[in-house]
Amino acid sequence: MFIAKDLRPMLATLPAQPPSLTVAGFVYEPKYDGIRAIVEVVPGAAKAASVRLWSRNGNEKTAQFPEIVAAVGAWGRRLPGAVVLDGEVTALDAGGRPTGFQRLQHRINISVPGYRSTKAQLTADQQPAALIVFDLLRHDQDDLRALPLTERRARLEALFKKHKPTSAIRLIEHSAGSGEALMARAVQEDWEGLLVKLARAPYRAGKRSPEWMKLKLQKQDEFVIGGWTAPQGTRLHFGALLLGAKGESGGLEYAGDVGTGFTGAELERLMGLLKRIETPTCPFAVKPKVKDTVHWVKPLLVAQVRYTEMTDEGRLRHPSYLGLRDDKAARMVKVPRVRTVPTVPRGLVPKGLVPMVPMVPMVPMVPIETVTTKGVDSLIEQLDAIEKARKNGTLLLPDGDTLEVTNLHKVFWPQGKHTKGDLIRHYARVAPSILPVIHDRPLVMKRLPNGVDAPHFYQHRAPETPPAGVRSETLPDDDVPSRLIGGSLKTLLYMAQLASISMDPWFSTMSDLASADQVAIDLDPQPGATFAQILDVARWVQDELDRVNVPGFPKTSGSEGLHIFIPLPKGTPYQAGMLFCQIIATMVAMKHPTVATVERTVRKRKDKTIYVDYLQNIQGKTLACAYSARASAFAGVSTPLTWTEVHDAPAPQDFTIDTIAARLQQKGDLWTPLLTHTGADLLAAIDKLSK
Repeated sequence: MFIAKDLRPMLATLPAQPPSLTVAGFVYEPKYDGIRAIVEVVPGAAKAASVRLWSRNGNEKTAQFPEIVAAVGAWGRRLPGAVVLDGEVTALDAGGRPTGFQRLQHRINISVPGYRSTKAQLTADQQPAALIVFDLLRHDQDDLRALPLTERRARLEALFKKHKPTSAIRLIEHSAGSGEALMARAVQEDWEGLLVKLARAPYRAGKRSPEWMKLKLQKQDEFVIGGWTAPQGTRLHFGALLLGAKGESGGLEYAGDVGTGFTGAELERLMGLLKRIETPTCPFAVKPKVKDTVHWVKPLLVAQVRYTEMTDEGRLRHPSYLGLRDDKAARMVKVPRVRTVPTVPRGLVPKGLVPMVPMVPMVPMVPIETVTTKGVDSLIEQLDAIEKARKNGTLLLPDGDTLEVTNLHKVFWPQGKHTKGDLIRHYARVAPSILPVIHDRPLVMKRLPNGVDAPHFYQHRAPETPPAGVRSETLPDDDVPSRLIGGSLKTLLYMAQLASISMDPWFSTMSDLASADQVAIDLDPQPGATFAQILDVARWVQDELDRVNVPGFPKTSGSEGLHIFIPLPKGTPYQAGMLFCQIIATMVAMKHPTVATVERTVRKRKDKTIYVDYLQNIQGKTLACAYSARASAFAGVSTPLTWTEVHDAPAPQDFTIDTIAARLQQKGDLWTPLLTHTGADLLAAIDKLSK
């Protein structure tokens, strides 16, 4: 059992591009701008339970919010046992609605008897606050962190069944599968945004996991550039732009500075423009107090800036540069009346900045099967027992179905003495993560019935009489009578039972077979090439993608190569995705001809080079998917990486069927952001390349 005061909360990631507002298997919650709180509630004989609050950094906040302590204490005295809650302390407006963080800062020094404090700025009556609860980590003697979010939520709702939502403790709203209605309210009511959470995810205390994602609401407006500060460290050209807008008096009022959102090329371009209009005279009505060396410019250039809010002092909070506006005259830029938009790149950026592409929801045909930790543990125990007995056996699956398994003791990987049983155990362990990857996709089997050192063969056709519960479909205009379709645990384990070591799905789903929702660049080493060279080429691919604002998701191949996947909007033709990959691959090969090649003919490729393959993106072609086992001698697993890890030079042998479960526990599911992505804007990318 954990100690509440030592617990650090699970944290969400901010993906390069936000997830769709309609994704099966995910839940949507409001994101409020407050103080994260771990709350311990211990019922006792007194009128109120004992209540303590800690921030995400472990600092006690009990003294600052007496009305919350009182409300939670009154609520908690009816509990049968202690609970530990995770939630957000937010300031409330006059209507009792959650509001911005700035108001909450005035409450930090509020105290209650028995706690040391300094003078308070505002009282609880002057600035009320509330605890909005969204997770349950302990319930009586049960540690709930290993349970899926859906199970923790069910228990939390049971605790709040009789609780009035108008008090200082509230249960957060929660929508499964669709966040569209919540997003509409978020825009209307000025929330910070939404949180998008994987329904089957456990609670990873102290970890920042892509199983929780932020979908932030931010504001955008135009600001006049009034100067720049000197660069610091390795930064080139300038550190930040000083921004302003015309106030009521007609003068240029300082609004803050922006130092993020610039590419290297944009820093260089802007510096050239700024130098031409440099002036010794400050353009602001009141000269801003800036610590760094400042260069003033004539107020002629207009920048588009995204930010979270304007403070009461008229300063931008969390600004990020988006680009220059050539369709706005500086004299027309006034102190903004705030416009709030979801941060969906290009879909909602002003038309004068970049092309617009609608956000398309992803709607799978059938629900993604959820596999709990308890279900996985049961499968592992059964597989261990059957293999130890060296007999064939029957697996009881978590949903009550069964599957026959044979020859589990047969060695598939001689180098490490890994068996067929190890293969099936691997897929049982990674089932919660790999099932969404192959969900609703036709699969190709690469079968190795005698292990990785023996001949293999590809099988597109599904067995004539697969077991009940194993999905197979006849595809339109397909020469293959029927194909296995991924998504169920039974299908996954059945394929492993057939000695299909890797899982190779199509780049499209059954809901739209003619379109690709992802493409990949396959980095394939030629004889004599090293993995260090592959990592170099991967970084060069990343550079090209970053230049055109296209996200790339790297993973090891599970053998000696590396794959970089790119998400596509729903409805993208296969040919369009392949053409884009061809352009990126060709650019890399042209810039680095001694290392990278796009030569299709094998005999014409030079040794010790990396083939940058874009031809896998033809309909019906496949690559081993994320979390797939591979027929490499070291029993590798195709493993998602962060770009930081790519730059840290890992080895393929670091990622195997022996290590993947621990990595998932530590890092979370790094492939989730790809699966929930709205898709790269290829038209905008091609437009940038053409310029």
